[in-house]
Amino acid sequence: MAKSIWPSDEKTETLLGAARDGDDDAVNKLLERHRGPIRRLVEMRLDRKVQRRVDVSDVVQDVLIEANGRLGKYLDDPAMAFHLWLRQIAWDRIIDTYRRHRVSAKRNMDREQPMTAAGPADQSTMNLAVQLCDPAMTPAAAATQREIAEKVESVIEQLGDQDREIILMRHYEHLTNLEIAEVLKLNPPAASMRYLRAVRRLRELLEEQQVESPDD
Repeated sequence: MAKSIWPSDEKTETLLGAARDGDDDAVNKLLERHRGPIRRLVEMRLDRKVQRRVDVSDVVQDVLIEANGRLGKYLDDPAMAFHLWLRQIAWDRIIDTYRRHRVSAKRNMDREQPMTAAGPADQSTMNLAVQLCDPAMTPAAAATQREIAEKVESVIEQLGDQDREIILMRHYEHLTNLEIAEVLKLNPPAASMRYLRAVRRLRELLEEQQVESPDD
């Protein structure tokens, strides 16, 4: 599995310990080392139409300001891993930003999220394609890979909300099954079963598309 977009290592734990002891510099370093992952999440999950109206950097800064204000309470009672706690603050801010700028949108907010951020983000899609498809479908030619990536992303859009969410968390945020279980408030076996169901449905939809478009 690819490396998570979230840093979670001994350095994080060291900074958390120092922050708990009142070290303001550790707090700043702790939040700053998560700025990039938070930006990545916002770019991935905030509707592109909203991103044309809102500076992603402003959303990220709002998340960090809120996290800083709530950090003391978290340190007193860390109910989940720090990066998952930050992720929840970021996700709530994404939802709030969407609602403020797309109040009249008819589609559900979760159905408006892009698969990947703008730029060279195809690798996650291609890794997923390799898992889902016959190896013959994933040749080295860049143009063909881009075509396959577009098909996979299109099929992900057709998934139900729950299936789509767990695919994005697993293959684009690269959260582990245990982390997904914690985020979704499920036990690990239930999270695993939900993921397997989502992959099965994704593969079925992809196969249906191949049957309908045999010349693609």
